[in-house]
Amino acid sequence: MPKNYIIAVVLIILNIIAFIISGIDKYKARHKKQRISEKTLFLLGIIGGCPGLYSSFFVFRHKTRHMKFMIGIPIIFAIQVTAVLLIKGKIY
Repeated sequence: MPKNYIIAVVLIILNIIAFIISGIDKYKARHKKQRISEKTLFLLGIIGGCPGLYSSFFVFRHKTRHMKFMIGIPIIFAIQVTAVLLIKGKIY
């Protein structure tokens, strides 16, 4: 099994998890239950879950008023994409 395939599968699973966890946090917010920390949500983004996390904000209408999420998650994703392209030698 190629290494790139394994990385892609891991990232897909991670993004699905990030999406679901954001939905769970929205549910907990509505029902006044103990929330998932913002630190945890940002950690999910940092380890590769930015697309799933960011898309969940719009699907669940969650964290859309928090600029640190609406700006921070896309910035983290842009940095990650840039780093990958630099490592692969696609940009100089």
